Amino acid sequence: MTLHPLIRQLPHPDHPGWLAQEVEGPDRYGATLGTFLVRRGDDGRGWCRMFPDERHANLGGFIHGGATMTFIDMALFAGGVMAGADVGHAVTLDCSVQFLGPGRMAIPLDAEVELLRETGRLAFLRGRVLQGEELVAAFTGTLRKVAA
Repeated sequence: MTLHPLIRQLPHPDHPGWLAQEVEGPDRYGATLGTFLVRRGDDGRGWCRMFPDERHANLGGFIHGGATMTFIDMALFAGGVMAGADVGHAVTLDCSVQFLGPGRMAIPLDAEVELLRETGRLAFLRGRVLQGEELVAAFTGTLRKVAA
C-alpha cells in the first residue's frame, strides 16, 4: 500500500478498525470534508467514511451533490489504496456518478470501493455511497498513475 507522502493514517480512537486519514496542511481542498476515515474490508474492498455537517448541506437540507462528488473522488484514491491499488501518485481521468437517493445530514456517509482492474498506468474502480443500508450514489472511476 503506497500512500502519497503528504498523507498519514492513524487509528481513530472513537472508531475501532478505522484509520483517520489526514493530509498535511489544513488548507488543502480535501479538508473541506472534515474527518475522513478509511479501512480495508474483510472482502478486500476499501471503505471510506465522512461525517456530513452544515458546511456540506444544500439549500434543501440534504448533502450537496458537490460534497458527495468530492467524497467520491477522494474515496477513489483512499478506498482504492485500501483495496490494493497502487494509486499513491495518480490523477482522476474520469468519474461517473449516479445519484440514487438523498444524502441526509448528521448520518455518516460511507463509500465502498472495489478495484476492478489495474494495469501499469491505470486503475479501474467502482463503488457505492451508503448511509446505513440506504444507497445514496453509485460511481465508477479511472485513475492514471503519474510519476512521483
